[in-house]
Amino acid sequence: MKFDRLLTALTLLAFGAAAYAQGWSPQKNIEIIVGSAPGGSNDKTARSVERALIDNKLVKTSITVVNKPGGGSSIAFTYVTQRAGDPHTLLVGTTALLTNHITGRSKIHHGDFTPIASLFNDYVVFAVNADSSIKDGKDLIARLKKDPQSVAIGFATALGSHNHIAAGLLMKAIGGNTRDLKAVAYKGSSEAITNLLGGHIDLVTTAAGNAAGHVANGRMRVVGVAGPRRFAGALAEVPTWSEMGVKLVYGGFRGIVGPKGLTPQQVAFWEGALRKATETPEWQANLEKNYWSNDFLTGKEFRKDLDETYDAMKSVLVDLGLAK
Repeated sequence: MKFDRLLTALTLLAFGAAAYAQGWSPQKNIEIIVGSAPGGSNDKTARSVERALIDNKLVKTSITVVNKPGGGSSIAFTYVTQRAGDPHTLLVGTTALLTNHITGRSKIHHGDFTPIASLFNDYVVFAVNADSSIKDGKDLIARLKKDPQSVAIGFATALGSHNHIAAGLLMKAIGGNTRDLKAVAYKGSSEAITNLLGGHIDLVTTAAGNAAGHVANGRMRVVGVAGPRRFAGALAEVPTWSEMGVKLVYGGFRGIVGPKGLTPQQVAFWEGALRKATETPEWQANLEKNYWSNDFLTGKEFRKDLDETYDAMKSVLVDLGLAK
């Protein structure tokens, strides 16, 4: 009799847990907020998530991608924090969630959001105009060692961003002073690349997927990859910095966070929906197409990763003289 009662209790508990996890779903249009202009990696992430959720019927409502560039993503962050408790507002989370607070650009801390899922890692590449006198990574290193101010480096979305950090890490790795870099910040990677192609700057640090198409059509040349191994496709011939004797492996995470105050049911729904989205063949094809490295994390693991990355980035930004 005791066993029967225990079995019944366990059954009810399991049923209740399942119902709890499935107890919420979106009831109106979902906004995915992007802190940069259309065309860059953050925008591509949002639109890939949108397509995966809609095409695979993982949500029953509409989804709108909303670009709010400016302030190094601070405008977007403020917008989302003002919607506390709203599970219909999501944000493409990037390293700017961490760096903006470290540099004092924003008082908003990553703890002011609800971590939902880290989706992938986006390794940084170093690219020049195809007509540049900088032919390879060794040329770039030589220029930076001789006269750092002779290389105008463009990136998104602000001073102290992960793309700026990538340039700083290269300078540090070759024995230079990170504060000597000539850095130019743009609202989005597409704007930085336009200025590179127009001859207004000498180098862009950006996501591999942003550069690959321009490399394929002969307008841009990637001289170094900050990934753990070479990429495929249009970037297959580009060596990693490690291959050139430079200790530099670095990228930026892309994830989804929500405003503060989401319920466990709401977080569980989004974790489940995003996990299913990232398991689809379409998403896997997107990883390959955009040179993204799978890095799916949720819950406590994602929050722990954010805390550890915050500490590591603060150390680099102190070297750059940008930490407050």
